Amino acid sequence: MLKFKPDGLFLSNGPGDPAAVTYAIDTVTFLLKYKLPIFGICLGHQILSLALGAKTYKLKFGHRGCNHPVKNLLNHMVEITSQNHGFSIDDNISKHITVTHINLNDQTIAGIKSNNYPAFSVQYHPESSPGPHDSRYLFEQFITLIKESHAKKK
Repeated sequence: MLKFKPDGLFLSNGPGDPAAVTYAIDTVTFLLKYKLPIFGICLGHQILSLALGAKTYKLKFGHRGCNHPVKNLLNHMVEITSQNHGFSIDDNISKHITVTHINLNDQTIAGIKSNNYPAFSVQYHPESSPGPHDSRYLFEQFITLIKESHAKKK
């Protein structure tokens, strides 16, 4: 993948147990060393979290639907999000991760950022359409990381 010289890496959504996708976790762990900007959503969030040393667990009741309130811990705003997942990140997270978002319904982790790499992720679906657009800023954040990465290479 690196031979294509990507500007960034987008880890998309998908089904199933994230811990079972070991090839993806190993790939992300490898790519983190290259300081490539990474943005993960849903399963991508879980894979990035696992690559950064977190653990996952199966939720008793999955998060399904388009009206889940999530609090952004960085700006204290509440976003209405679309969600469709059955696993979450364990609260006992690595010191290399900062929790950025929490689900207000059950206090599960809904977003993280790496303390060491230009990487962040959210458990919900900011790309959903039609649906809430409270989270569009995340794509701008990813573009900013890419621009900053390019500036460092000059």
